[in-house]
Amino acid sequence: MEIKVALARAAHQEFTIEHATLEDPRSNEVLIKIVGVGLCHTDLVARDQFIPIPLPAVLGHEGAGIVEKVGDAVTKVKPGDRVVLSFASCGVCGKCHDHLPAYCHEFPVRNFLGTRPDGTSGVGVGGQAVSAHFFGQSSFASHALAFERNVVKVADSDLPLELLGPLGCGLQTGAGAVMNSFACPAGSSIVIFGGGPVGLAAVMGAKIRDCGTIILVEPVEARRQLGLELGAHHVISPAECNVAEAIRAIVPAGVDFALESSGLEAVVATALSVLGSRGLLGLVGVPPKPESAVSVNLASLITFGHRIHGIIEGDSDPDIFIPELISHIKAGRFPIQKLIKTYALDEINHAVEEQLRGNCIKAVLIP
Repeated sequence: MEIKVALARAAHQEFTIEHATLEDPRSNEVLIKIVGVGLCHTDLVARDQFIPIPLPAVLGHEGAGIVEKVGDAVTKVKPGDRVVLSFASCGVCGKCHDHLPAYCHEFPVRNFLGTRPDGTSGVGVGGQAVSAHFFGQSSFASHALAFERNVVKVADSDLPLELLGPLGCGLQTGAGAVMNSFACPAGSSIVIFGGGPVGLAAVMGAKIRDCGTIILVEPVEARRQLGLELGAHHVISPAECNVAEAIRAIVPAGVDFALESSGLEAVVATALSVLGSRGLLGLVGVPPKPESAVSVNLASLITFGHRIHGIIEGDSDPDIFIPELISHIKAGRFPIQKLIKTYALDEINHAVEEQLRGNCIKAVLIP
């Protein structure tokens, strides 16, 4: 079938809106009409070749839509079902069996190579196959092919489906880091570095977990104010003070948990410095360079029992965690609409600029 896509043709260049062809779904695949897709930083680092997916490529990995057709082996969904798309996993390795599919042994192959696991692509432009199947979906498009394992049925018909795509990656990463990876107990203290969609989802997750002290470190005033509205007890501007001293003024003994979403070495170092005894630092931010590194004081690590945890996709099993987040949305505890601004898919380059300038927290593209 013919579809419309936003195509990444070259690193650091604008996306182009083009016509493409999409194959029918294979036995374990699902054809989805996309109604909304989140724009994530990971899409941009893939376009710019930090993730070396061959270009040209159809990216996009926070899709939501309506099932139009399913392969003959698919039993999880049927045509007409509303779904959120998340990352791909094999379903048979030990980590998948442990409900940790983000650590699937085949995660890079199934999410980053630009092909199906067998090396084929279901998307063509100008008669030539292009990279697709990004995170098992490539949803910067009017229609996408996903695998049965990475579609999650949305049972509630009263929710705006076009806004739910970011649950598949960014929002489940931030909320999941707090609710799954940390499993913050009630009354615990947490500092969140970065008030983008991942950080603000973490703020909402910390409120859901009833954390006693929630601190948000964020340079943009409007995002700090939104952080307070979403549940933060304290906000800190890194341009106005020594961040570590400001955090210690609030929690002198150091925090129980710190979540770092920027990937910047200096911020990671600050996050380590404010941990309390047996404090846990979670890292979700993509670093600016593959060789990015920080120095760790081993004596401090051993003396205070500090822990560092790299977190992928909020340690979530999408089939379990996305419905949980949807229940929080329905109850008003996870108001994602406060983060989202919508754009037409044709406006993708404008949306990229708006997001990079901080004029919008989470862009969602409507095909």
